[in-house]
Amino acid sequence: MINVAILGCGGIARTMAKTLRGMAARDGSVRLYAVAARDEARARAFASEEGFEKAYGSYEAMLADDGVQLVYIATPHSHHAEHIRLCLKYSRPVLCEKAFTGNAKQAREVLALAEKKGVFCTEAIWTRYMPSRRMIDELIADGAIGEPVMLTANLGYSIAHVERMIRPELAGGALLDLGVYVLNFASMVFGTDVERMESSVVLHETGVDRRETIHLYYRDGRSAELTAVFDCATDRRCVVYGTKGCLKVDNVNNPQTITLYNDPTSDTPSRIIPVPEQITGYEYQVYSCIRALENGELECPEMPHVETVRIMEVMDQLRSDWGVVYPFD
Repeated sequence: MINVAILGCGGIARTMAKTLRGMAARDGSVRLYAVAARDEARARAFASEEGFEKAYGSYEAMLADDGVQLVYIATPHSHHAEHIRLCLKYSRPVLCEKAFTGNAKQAREVLALAEKKGVFCTEAIWTRYMPSRRMIDELIADGAIGEPVMLTANLGYSIAHVERMIRPELAGGALLDLGVYVLNFASMVFGTDVERMESSVVLHETGVDRRETIHLYYRDGRSAELTAVFDCATDRRCVVYGTKGCLKVDNVNNPQTITLYNDPTSDTPSRIIPVPEQITGYEYQVYSCIRALENGELECPEMPHVETVRIMEVMDQLRSDWGVVYPFD
């Protein structure tokens, strides 16, 4: 059993709390140990409502508790680098919500510090850890759609009213919150050998990106078209097109079914494959952290540090092309 603490008490922290309760009930692998917020009353309310044993009114106080064995960082990504450094100061293993940091420079710095101190640190990009990732890989490797040559993926929600989405000082914009998922999907399916990247963007009045389309062209001739948007809802679908059919994933953010089509004359799918039942989908990243910590590893194989930095570098390049700048850049 591992003692898990949550740094931050926002909405995503509630989802992780639900996940941890489910894991504790299922197999006793985790203990809902502690939670911290800048406001002690808020932390106490969260702990009482979500079933945590301890509540702290400062992050430092929680991290000084030697019972903490894994910290999930649930604050806005503008603050991730600061909070990762704080966890590392106390040598606490870190599972940090995506986007890992605000830019690639921050990512390189905190990962170098984690390596120097010998402390585990990984990015909580949940789709990297899900069984659907392995299922898609196996279907493609088995030739289910022939040779894959193109993919599309989109992710969009009507959340322009959410303050953190539109404020540059909070690393706002569609890219770091939503675009990170479609970029990761392309990377998981087609790899990293991108020869050329093109994009178009629609900016919000605050200067952050509200809507973008990204084209990736790979050295072997494959291509990907990716869309992220925060001012309208999309179908969140991913499609991988091959020489003998296509594979459709119903939700890039949390796949539930994978559907194969092999007959170009019919709309009837060849196979519909459900993913395993889940608590919330967050459990897979926590289980991966537990395995890594038990093995004395400093990163998770599902999301190695080099890939976290590479994705951040891609997003930095896109923001540079668009003129989207954060105060801490």
